[in-house]
Amino acid sequence: MLNLIFVAILAYFVGSIPTSIIVSKLVKGIDIRNYGSGNAGGSNVFRILGWKWGVSVILLDALKGAIAVIVVARLYLDNFPFNNITPFDDFTLVQIICGLVAVIGHIWTVFAGFRGGKGIATALGFLITIITVDMLLALAVFVLVVTLSRYISLGSLIAAASVPLILIIRENIFGINIPGYNTILPFAIALTLLVIYTHRKNIDRLIKGNESKISFGKKKNK
Repeated sequence: MLNLIFVAILAYFVGSIPTSIIVSKLVKGIDIRNYGSGNAGGSNVFRILGWKWGVSVILLDALKGAIAVIVVARLYLDNFPFNNITPFDDFTLVQIICGLVAVIGHIWTVFAGFRGGKGIATALGFLITIITVDMLLALAVFVLVVTLSRYISLGSLIAAASVPLILIIRENIFGINIPGYNTILPFAIALTLLVIYTHRKNIDRLIKGNESKISFGKKKNK
C-alpha cells in the first residue's frame, strides 16, 4: 500500500509541474496567470504568447500525463493492496491511477498555490497511452473545432465529450472489442464531467459571446 501511495504522490508532483508559468516567465518574464483568462494552461499561453509557445506548453503538459503512466507507474513493485475487480491487470490499473492523479496535480498544482490549468493536455497524454485510437480521434475533433471556431475552450469541451461517444460507437456500433471498455467508459464520462467543471467560466463566456478567440499569426507584445 505504501508503494502505491508513493507512486501516486510522485505522479501528482509530475502533473503539478507548472509548465505554462515556467515558459511564460522564461519567454516574457511574466506570470501567465496575470494575463488573459488568468488560467495557467496551454490555451492561455496560446492567446498571450502566440501559437508556437502555446503548442509547446500543450505538448509539455501532455508529456506530464504520459510520464506519469509510462515512467512513474513502473516504480510500483508490490502486489495490489485490494481486490482488483476491473478487467485490467494490476499494472494497467496503477497506470490509470497515476494518470488521473497527474491530471489532478495539473489542475491543483502544489507549486503554484493550487492554481493550475484545466487538465485537458495532461489527460490527453495519459489517456493516449491507454486508449490510443479513441484519443487520436478525439484529438482530431479538437483540431477541427478549434480550426473552425478559433475557440480552444470549445474544442476542449467538445473533444472531451467525444471520448465516451467514440468509445460507445466503436464498441457497440462497429463491434470493436475495446479492452476494459466497461471500466474505461464510466471513467471517461467522469473525466468529461471534470473537464466541464474546470471550463465552467469558459462556458459562461461562450454563452455570453465574451470568450477570446485565438490567432494563428504572430502574437503582438502586450
